[in-house]
Amino acid sequence: MTDTKRGYPWIFWPLVALWNLMAFVLKFTGRLVGSIVGLVLMIAGIGLCFTIVGLPVGIPLALFGGALMLRSLF
Repeated sequence: MTDTKRGYPWIFWPLVALWNLMAFVLKFTGRLVGSIVGLVLMIAGIGLCFTIVGLPVGIPLALFGGALMLRSLF
């Protein structure tokens, strides 16, 4: 049921992969640039949310930007 190396259930693999991707981005860009990129992605995602057509892309983009900002803080 769980991954023997990490100790998390297999159902959380997409979240763990996303967290590792954000860690990879922050490793190369640094914390300040990572938080600025996260802020820009969040603003772009919220801007897309104002259009109905861009809503399916805007919500994940805003969430990814917020998670990137959160990851750059901790």
